[in-house]
Amino acid sequence: MTNSTILKSVLGILLLGILLSPATLWAQKTAPLPKLQNKKAAQVYGATITAQDLKKHLTVLASDEFAGRGNGQEGIELAANYLAQQFAAIGIPPYNGSYFQEYPLIRQAWGKPTISINGKEYAFMKDFYCFARGNASLNLHTTEIVFAGYGIDDPKYSDYGSNSDKPLDVKNRVVVVMNGEPRLPDGKYMLTNSLVASEWTSNWRKKIETASKYGAKALIVVVDDIDKRVNQYKHFINSESFELKDLATKENAPQNANSVYISTQMAEELLQTTLATLEAKAATQPNNFTLPTNLHLNLQKQGEEVMAKNVLGYIEGTDLKNEVLVLTAHYDHLGIEDGSIYYGADDDGSGTVALIEIAEALWQAKKAGKGPRRSVLIMPVSTEEKGLLGSQYYTDVNPVFPLNTTVANLNIDMIGRIDPEHLDGNYLYIIGSDKLSTELHSINEFANKTYTRLDLDYRFNSPNDPNRFYYRSDHYNFAKNNVPVIFYFNGTHNDYHKPTDTIEKINFPAMQKRAQLVFYTAWHLANQTPRIKVDVNKP
Repeated sequence: MTNSTILKSVLGILLLGILLSPATLWAQKTAPLPKLQNKKAAQVYGATITAQDLKKHLTVLASDEFAGRGNGQEGIELAANYLAQQFAAIGIPPYNGSYFQEYPLIRQAWGKPTISINGKEYAFMKDFYCFARGNASLNLHTTEIVFAGYGIDDPKYSDYGSNSDKPLDVKNRVVVVMNGEPRLPDGKYMLTNSLVASEWTSNWRKKIETASKYGAKALIVVVDDIDKRVNQYKHFINSESFELKDLATKENAPQNANSVYISTQMAEELLQTTLATLEAKAATQPNNFTLPTNLHLNLQKQGEEVMAKNVLGYIEGTDLKNEVLVLTAHYDHLGIEDGSIYYGADDDGSGTVALIEIAEALWQAKKAGKGPRRSVLIMPVSTEEKGLLGSQYYTDVNPVFPLNTTVANLNIDMIGRIDPEHLDGNYLYIIGSDKLSTELHSINEFANKTYTRLDLDYRFNSPNDPNRFYYRSDHYNFAKNNVPVIFYFNGTHNDYHKPTDTIEKINFPAMQKRAQLVFYTAWHLANQTPRIKVDVNKP
């Protein structure tokens, strides 16, 4: 080989590395090709999933009559009954006499939260806000507060002093922290030494969990531009919160510290100094102190018990029927708020009607004696919008089938729209496929390459994804219990969580191909002889 040939080869290898995405390189390195599982039959039944049928069902679920399928509202009952009727029409029998898995919730809403500092009362939704979900009722007077910098507890930088001889005592106290994290003089974040923030900025739960770990009674977080934040989060602030009764009333159930977000002006009055001064001190080293004050937090909620339900479409397998594959999508949305219907055509009417079509395709195969070998549970779940509670009830309280016999969960949440990054529509975001099982990732890739040929985009699968989509839909409750998962997703859009998420904006041909990919992946998982292995544990 001449020197010029060697140079060309090296350049070719480098160019290939540039062109291939990290996910593609990873898949080539670790993914053995699965064996085809009766390709002809898979194509016959996959073809029964059509854009016309998807539109027929979504026209009903995203209609005025179903009124946005809000939890605790009439529309969600109509939706649950419609889904059960569709399973019955397909021919799928009720499981143990019912299509429903009912579960009790505690529904709560704010009364009128108030905060006063040294006798001055501040206004809810103007000076401060707090979320009904995740907060308990609280009526607390205190004569001192603890300022804990940015509320960070990291080996490199701890506002709680956990890496010092004098750790900060916050047990049963009110802790005040700043949002974000410290920066170096050159603008880089101290913890990452880069322009990319750490999880202490991207994961809002982390500071609450840390304050709770050290026993704080309440956490006050200082945020800038409070008007913008109140407008952005007003749905979540004002909406009712729901908790699973079985977990909320469980003895020794963990309880996080209450959390409240306050304006910079309110914070400076509380802390008796400027935020700029505090930020400057915290840029060089952790800065914490105790401050006398007269603070009253009055956060009262009113509650009642209501019932919710998951819908069960169970297709019993043949020779491997004691193992089960679970397919999920949430059929609830935001319902009616302030007189407007939040239709939820994409979120997640699209995933819900895909489940109906996949169930019908699998049932047709079963009637023809073509499988599935493993059992398949098609489960539209509720109260996803209130904290993934329907799937959590199934995994953490009452799994119909033991989780140790559950081979995987395929979860569909929003597959009906096109985002600006993929204008041709021939794409799908894949999240979580390689987190627990390299085989699951390989099977999904193989099913796509064999049947649908979508552009599979893995950008949201990164552990550094600031959106944290991996933790935000129903698959996560399975993943945290060591069940391999895939989350199928079309990305967000301007109509996300707005009344304008309506059916005329759905791209049904794209939705059909995406639903078919889920079907083909399910087909392989349900029919191949070996059960996929849990062989990795990625964040």
